Amino acid sequence: MRKRIIWMTSILFIGCCLLYFWPDQPDALIAGTDWPTYGGNKQGNRYSPLDQINSENVHNLEIAWMYNAAVTREGAIQCQPIVIDGILYGTTPELNLFALHADTGEEIWKFLPEKKDRPHQSRGLMYWENGEDQRILYTVGAGLYAVNAKNGKAVQDFGKNGRANLKEGLQTNMDHDVSKLSVNATSPGVIYQNTLIIGSATSEGGNAAPGHIRAFDVLSGELVWVFHTIPQPGEFGYDTWPKDAYKKIGAANSWSGMTLDEERGIVFFGTGSPASDFYGADRQGANLFANCILALDALTGEMKWYYQTIHHDLWDRDHACPPNLATVKHNGKNVDVVVQATKDGLIYVLDRENGTSLFPVEERAVPTNGLPGEHPYPTQKYPLKPAPFARQVFTEDDITDLSPEAHAFVKERFLQIKTDNKFAPPSTDGTLLFGYSGGAQWGGNAIDPNGVLYQNSNEEPWELVMSERNTIVANKGQSRPITQGNALYLTHCASCHGKDRKGSGPELPSLIDINKKMPLEEIKNLIQKGGSRMPSFHYLSEKERDSILGFITQSSADTIMVVTQPVAKGVDEPDSANGFPYIPAYVSNPWKRFTDQDGYPGVKPPWGTLNAIDLNTGEYLWRVPLGEYPELADKGIPITGTTSYGGPIVTAGGLVIIAGTKDEKIRAFDKSSGKILWEFQLPAGGFATPITYEVDGRQYIVIAAGGGREQKLGGSYIAFTLK
Repeated sequence: MRKRIIWMTSILFIGCCLLYFWPDQPDALIAGTDWPTYGGNKQGNRYSPLDQINSENVHNLEIAWMYNAAVTREGAIQCQPIVIDGILYGTTPELNLFALHADTGEEIWKFLPEKKDRPHQSRGLMYWENGEDQRILYTVGAGLYAVNAKNGKAVQDFGKNGRANLKEGLQTNMDHDVSKLSVNATSPGVIYQNTLIIGSATSEGGNAAPGHIRAFDVLSGELVWVFHTIPQPGEFGYDTWPKDAYKKIGAANSWSGMTLDEERGIVFFGTGSPASDFYGADRQGANLFANCILALDALTGEMKWYYQTIHHDLWDRDHACPPNLATVKHNGKNVDVVVQATKDGLIYVLDRENGTSLFPVEERAVPTNGLPGEHPYPTQKYPLKPAPFARQVFTEDDITDLSPEAHAFVKERFLQIKTDNKFAPPSTDGTLLFGYSGGAQWGGNAIDPNGVLYQNSNEEPWELVMSERNTIVANKGQSRPITQGNALYLTHCASCHGKDRKGSGPELPSLIDINKKMPLEEIKNLIQKGGSRMPSFHYLSEKERDSILGFITQSSADTIMVVTQPVAKGVDEPDSANGFPYIPAYVSNPWKRFTDQDGYPGVKPPWGTLNAIDLNTGEYLWRVPLGEYPELADKGIPITGTTSYGGPIVTAGGLVIIAGTKDEKIRAFDKSSGKILWEFQLPAGGFATPITYEVDGRQYIVIAAGGGREQKLGGSYIAFTLK
C-alpha cells in the first residue's frame, strides 16, 4: 500500500510539473479577469464572460484613465492590447512596447526596438510563460522581438539579442535574394507549446516576397518549419500554377492573424491574393494556396486541409480577418467549426475536422473576358447560407438617393462603368465593385457561446481601372523618351500613387511637389525602408532608388499628361535570369471610392452595418447601421452608417462593444436587439478592437484611439469603468 501511495504521489507531482512547465493547456489563456491573447482567446472569439458592465448599467461608464502613447508624435494605433495579471501591454505609434498598471494606466516600463526596423502597424501581441520566464513577443518591421514581461528588457538568448528575423525561411529553393524584399507582420501569430506560428505582410506587386507560413522556437527564435503557400516542385498544389511560378510570383500570404485549436494542435488562418493583385497572366490556374482557409499541424506545419474561396484572384479579395473558432448545433449535433468572414461580405462555416462547409455552396460560371494574356478562372464559389452581409453587385437601384443632385451625378458615371458581375475581370475601361476595402476587415468578429456571430461591414463601392504598364509621362502634351526613373516608378509605385503621381486620398497620397512637403533625405529613407502601408524598396540598388527619387521630385509641370508609348528596351529589365521582380504588362490605377459630388458613397445607405447572425441556422437576428455623419444627421437624414476599421467584442453582460467608425465614437449595443445603449466621443478615431478585463473586482473597457484612416491622428489608450 505504501508503495502505491508513493507511486500515486509521484504521478501527481509529475502531472503538476507538466502543467506548470507546459502552460499551453486548452484553458490556459482565455478571456476573463485578463485579456491574455489577441482576440481574447486563441480561438479568436473576442468573447468575455465578465458581466459587471451590462446592458442595465453601461450608460454609467466614465473614463478611468488615459495613457498618451504618442510621446514623440501623434500617430495611428491599431493595437488590441493584452492584459496579464493586471498588467496591460500595448504599442505606441512608433511601435515601442509598453507595460501599464491596468487599473490606473501608470507606466511600468517601455521597450524600444532596433532603429533598423521601420514601424508599419502592430495590431496585437503574443504572450508566453514558463514558470518565471514570461515573455511578450511582437513584430516591428522584419524583426520578431522577445521581451521580458517583468522588466521590459530584450530576452538575449532569443534570436540575436532578443530579435529573430521574419525573413528566415523565405529563401528556400529560390534564385533571387529575398533578404532585401519588404516583409513584416502587422498581426500577431499564435503560440502552441513552444512553437510560435506567424504569417507576414508583403508587397502586392511584382516585387512581392513569398508569403510562406513560418514557425519559430519561442525559446531560441530559431526557425522550426515552413509551409509554402506557393507550392514548389513535388508539393501538393504545384500543378495549380505554371511551372516554376514560385521563383517569381510572391504574396499569397497570411497577414490578418491566426487562431489555434489547442486540443487538436491545429492552427487556422486565411491567405491573400498572389502578386500582382489585379493581373495574373503569368500565374494561370487556380493558384493554391492563395485565397484559402488552411488548417496546419501546429508542431510540424503539415497541412490537414484547405478550402479555397477565390480561384485565381484578380480582385484583391484577401482574407482580411483571422478565422474564428466556435461550436454550433447543426442537424441536431454539436459541431466544432471554423468561421471565416470575407472582404466581399460572405461567411464560410466549415467543419473544423475536415474543412467541409456546413451550409450549401455553389460553384458557378463567371465571366472570363480578361485583359490580353489573362486567364480568368471559369468558376467561383457562392455560399447560399448565411446570406451575404454586404452588397455583392452595384445595380441602378442602388444609386444614392441622398439628393436629386447626388443621384444624377452618380448615375452619369455609373452608366459608363457599371459592372453586372462581382467577378468581372479588371479592365482598362474600369470596373465597379464592392469588397476592396469592404465587407469584413482586419478587426475581425465576435462569437458568443450560443453561436451568434457579430460582424461589422463596410458597404462602399470602389472603382478599379487598369492601364498598360508601358506608358510615359509627357510634358504639356509633347512626347519624350522614357527615363529609367519613370520606368521604375511605373513598376514599383504607380499602382498606389498613380502614373500621374496624384495618388488617391490620404492613404495613398499625392507625390506632386513632395519635395516641398518633406526633406529629400527623408523621402530617400522612406523609399529604402518603407513605412506605414508602404513597402520597403531596399531590394533595389541605390542607383535605382535615386532614379525613382529624381522622377517623383521633378517639377509637377513635367507630369501633366499621360500618353501611351512603348518603354525603351532594356530600360527596366529584371535583375535576374528567372524574371524577378515580376513586371506585369498591366498595372492598376490607384483605387478610388465611387462617390457623389460631395464625397459620400455613391450607393444608398447604409454605408456601414453591424450584423448579428445565428451560425446554428445561418439566419440573421438583426442588422443595424454602424456610425453616422453628424452633418447629415443635423439635416434630418436617418443614420447612414460609415466605414469601420476595428472589430467588436461581445460580453456575458449582454453587450457588443465596438469603435472604428468615421465619427470617432465607441458604442455599446444590446446583443439581443442591436439597440445602442451607450456611446462616447473619442478624442480620435478608435480604429482598433477594444478589450475588457477585471482588476481587483472592477471591470474595465479599453480602446486605442490613434485616429488615422483619413481622420485626424491621436495616440491614446482610453479606459472606461462604471461610476
